[in-house]
Amino acid sequence: MEKICFFNTKSYDIKWFDHYNKNYEIKFYESRLNKNSAILASGSGGIISFVNDNLDKDTIDILYELGVKVIALRCAGYNHVDLNAAKDKIKILNVPSYSPSSVAEYAIGMFLTLNRKIHKAYTKTRDYNFSLNGMVGFDLKGKTIGIIGTGKIGEELIEICKGFKMNVIAYDLFPKKDGDIQYVDLNTLLNNSDIISLHCPLTKDTKYLINKKTLQKMKKGAYIINTSRGELIETDSLISALKDGLIGGACLDVYEGEKDFFYEDKSDLIKRDDKLSALVSMPNVILTSHQAFLTDEALKNIAKITIQNLDDFYGRKKLKNEVKIKG
Repeated sequence: MEKICFFNTKSYDIKWFDHYNKNYEIKFYESRLNKNSAILASGSGGIISFVNDNLDKDTIDILYELGVKVIALRCAGYNHVDLNAAKDKIKILNVPSYSPSSVAEYAIGMFLTLNRKIHKAYTKTRDYNFSLNGMVGFDLKGKTIGIIGTGKIGEELIEICKGFKMNVIAYDLFPKKDGDIQYVDLNTLLNNSDIISLHCPLTKDTKYLINKKTLQKMKKGAYIINTSRGELIETDSLISALKDGLIGGACLDVYEGEKDFFYEDKSDLIKRDDKLSALVSMPNVILTSHQAFLTDEALKNIAKITIQNLDDFYGRKKLKNEVKIKG
């Protein structure tokens, strides 16, 4: 059996990978993949890696020297992979779609929680405080939501928002030609949206898409939802806009410096990230640790597609989920 090295293992990963794996000897490691831990892949022909692993040039080179021929990402995003370093050395495969509804549902759930103060109500009533002071929210019906990125997750959220009878506008660098999505330019979306939700990949064109200038163009009191990638938002500018009251609040499942914190218990950490600490302390911010994908259905699909990607590679079949350098 081909040996596969599984990095960044959590308890919830193992269930479905054990279920779908029939052809590989998978060794599970809790360590994140980086240039220091790559040696664990010695003797393995393939790697299963996650979104917060560090697949930079140094790591890729070490894996190549160890004889690794394929890296199966159990995620859609690949901005953490040096594709230039991997070219002609190691095949990179991903899971382009695993459960769009899991992320879309989480995005609207985060906003409902923040808007209707559900998290605060839960804490208050546990202390037997049943006052409604400070608990006022607003109806979603009739409000305008701007969706930036209309891939499968964005499309799923559009349908959910229509169910709330919201006005939906969208912006995408590559708008879909069919369907009934109302596309507008970015400035129009920023100027007119009560809520903005980010669902685009992180690229050189989208990094810091939300910055000081774009925040100033937003409707005063508007809310931001980000369940995509932390670096879509310039954190310093977001914190300033929140403090100055330019925007009403933020629902963040991702953070640009999350790699050093998310998926781990850091509650005993004395020296903390100042920006992260500022965000979690704000009453108009909900920040969670990149868990929008985390449903049983999504985990099942991730495992199934990842194993199928490996089967295609070792079976010398067409690699439909291969990630390549564009251009």
